[in-house]
Amino acid sequence: MAGLWEGFVTQFGRSVSGSADATVPLSLPSVEEAKGEAAPGVGDALTPDRLLPGRRAVPEQGWRRTVHRLSGGLVHPRESAAEGRRRELLARVRTPVASGHHRVAVLSLKGGVGKTTTAVGLGSALAVVRGDRVIAVDANPDHGTLAEKVRPETAASVRDLLAMAHRTPRYADVRACTSQSVSSRLEVLASARDPEVSEAFADEDYRAVVRLLENHYSICITDCGTGLLHSAMGAVLELTDQIVLVTIPSVAAARSASATLDWLEAHGRGRLARSATVALCSIRPGGTQIDVHALRSHFERRCRAVVAVPFDAHLAEDAEIDLDLMGAGTREAFLRLAATVGDGFE
Repeated sequence: MAGLWEGFVTQFGRSVSGSADATVPLSLPSVEEAKGEAAPGVGDALTPDRLLPGRRAVPEQGWRRTVHRLSGGLVHPRESAAEGRRRELLARVRTPVASGHHRVAVLSLKGGVGKTTTAVGLGSALAVVRGDRVIAVDANPDHGTLAEKVRPETAASVRDLLAMAHRTPRYADVRACTSQSVSSRLEVLASARDPEVSEAFADEDYRAVVRLLENHYSICITDCGTGLLHSAMGAVLELTDQIVLVTIPSVAAARSASATLDWLEAHGRGRLARSATVALCSIRPGGTQIDVHALRSHFERRCRAVVAVPFDAHLAEDAEIDLDLMGAGTREAFLRLAATVGDGFE
């Protein structure tokens, strides 16, 4: 089982230093490392790092690992700055969910900016690194495409789960309604695809679904529609713990994202606006004439953080998302996004 997990987590492997020639795999930590990375206040004074100051984690790759192995463990090079930053990112992603269940809404007023792809990328990073149950829910009232991002395992949708609302379903019952990504273990709950249904997801539907899901999942990521006024959004914004606002480096998209923050502030959701993370996605190859630095600065003044997601040819296919086919820079970006979201779990 450990080998399987190590294979999953390694998909996000690369240096977090920004250097193209330095790679550090995000392998499964040892028991000692896991204890050392516990959340502050959880036995933080009794970790091996504090009680055994001479003990350091085994280098994971590169010349440090080679020297460590050839010396039989007698020579233990100090970890690189890149490995330290990687360890810090992983610890942030693994932040315990203090409330037991945490909801993240991924939204954008403008279509075609990579909102659904970002929801899956974020959910994949969280699921593969944390190891607990993470689910993404399609709350688009206009028949969203979230389920198309993973290989389908069932034809069931949110409507089938809602049919269980009169009782308390077991996890196995809920799992029968979801599809799971092979490469990350992220589960996806599809929206209703019945053409006779006039509205796929309404306010009370969403409330009922999240009440069912909070019993079985640590994190629920909601892929919202492009409107702030449709019926489900009232419940989404009321129940969510934090939002990820998706935009691209374009004038229209930037204005739309900024208008979203304005709307949230004007409607009593200022906390969500100020604690939001902006995902700045590049959906086209090549550069842009937009001053990206100015764009970042604008949203950094208004929100908690901005994370840039580079163009990725695999994601541009707009099909099933496979971690094996993502570029290293894209995996790192989603890891950073997951770490930023993880900061809000406590």
